[in-house]
Amino acid sequence: MTDLLTSIQAALGLPHTPIPFTSSGALPSAFAVTDLACASIAAAGQAISGLLDQQTGRLPNLEVDRRLASFWFSTSIRPVGWSVPPLWDPVAGDYATKDGWIRLHTNAPHHRAAAEQVLGACADRAAMTSKVAQWAKTDLEQAVVDAGGCAAEMRTWAQWQAHPQGQAVNAEPLIQFVANSSQNAKPWQGSVARPLAGIKVLDLTRVLAGPVASRFLAGLGADVLRIDPPTWNEPGVVPEVTLGKRCARLDLHDKTDRDLFESLLKDADILLHGYRADALERLGYGIGERQQSAPGLIDVCLNAYGWSGPWQNRRGFDSLVQMSSGIAEAGMRWKHANKPTPLPLQALDHATGYLMAASAIRLLAQRLGSGRGGSARLSLARTAKLLIEGDAGSDEPLRAEEENDQGLLVEQTPWGPAHRLQVPLRITGTPLQWTIPASELGSHRAQWW
Repeated sequence: MTDLLTSIQAALGLPHTPIPFTSSGALPSAFAVTDLACASIAAAGQAISGLLDQQTGRLPNLEVDRRLASFWFSTSIRPVGWSVPPLWDPVAGDYATKDGWIRLHTNAPHHRAAAEQVLGACADRAAMTSKVAQWAKTDLEQAVVDAGGCAAEMRTWAQWQAHPQGQAVNAEPLIQFVANSSQNAKPWQGSVARPLAGIKVLDLTRVLAGPVASRFLAGLGADVLRIDPPTWNEPGVVPEVTLGKRCARLDLHDKTDRDLFESLLKDADILLHGYRADALERLGYGIGERQQSAPGLIDVCLNAYGWSGPWQNRRGFDSLVQMSSGIAEAGMRWKHANKPTPLPLQALDHATGYLMAASAIRLLAQRLGSGRGGSARLSLARTAKLLIEGDAGSDEPLRAEEENDQGLLVEQTPWGPAHRLQVPLRITGTPLQWTIPASELGSHRAQWW
């Protein structure tokens, strides 16, 4: 725990202050997943505590509950009388090739279409299994990627360290901060109870890491507006990650929608994005254009495989990075299993999300002091390195969920009532609380409040 937290604090420029972690137990894994959950959530809390100290002269105390942190790294919502749709497409998953294992990520229709362009139409896992078995893993990975899909062969940590992309990621800092000279002298409008009140967050992220970041910022009072393309959907995670946000749709290939997006960007304080490294540039919204449009902008972005090396523009997700970086192979050895054994949950996504939120808050504190904006870049692969090089995992059992974990208030969602688990982070005087329930994508207008 100490090593992970110290590394994160150093990356964020935070004091190496011990933070109390309450309760006990750990998620079963070859790696210290619960420690990563606690350390990343604690760092986000420490960042907001530091901002409050800067603005009020009082440094709040904070603590993190290990057990609740573990649960929130999976899911915080508990539906009452309804169910969240499945997280995975029916043919997504791990498959044996002629010479090893590969993971195919087919949740998005165009990613499944890319895999089937290479392998042929597959109605179910049995059909996919027989087709994948005819391929060598490296050849299939490259073929699916070349077709615009998402795949990752299972590598060991040693193989990843020897790979050109692994070497590139290893040379990158956990968080790449870059200052810029554009100014925005907007004063702090928050309070101890709602420290991010008045802060406009334009959220272009999807699935998990970025949405976890914006959910945290919303819980501290920020006005979060999520923007998705017209046809995008991720039903398995929307009830989890849209808490506290308004969700709209824009087509950035349409002139009218581009004009609306540019007006939103002009007034944004924080921009979160998780597209591939060159995607916004190809749309005409490179970093220079973004800073010119919104002086003092705080620009926080992530990708899957890092910001240098041959894979910097490669599509990727948490489960694929676990395969590429050696996590799934190490888990297989740890569990004495005969197939890839990933982390018990999407820990790279969740941890990177809290690190994104902490980075945004650190840059906001900097802007409140100097007026200058800045940017931060993170990647799932670099977070994987942090976890792999940290402490070993544990089998210390977590106490099962109980009725009193769920609090007393029911969240009224479009799908039906639900409970939210108690928040794992406690900040004196600053409760994490969300005024907007989870909602469907595209259910709000694309405008600031």
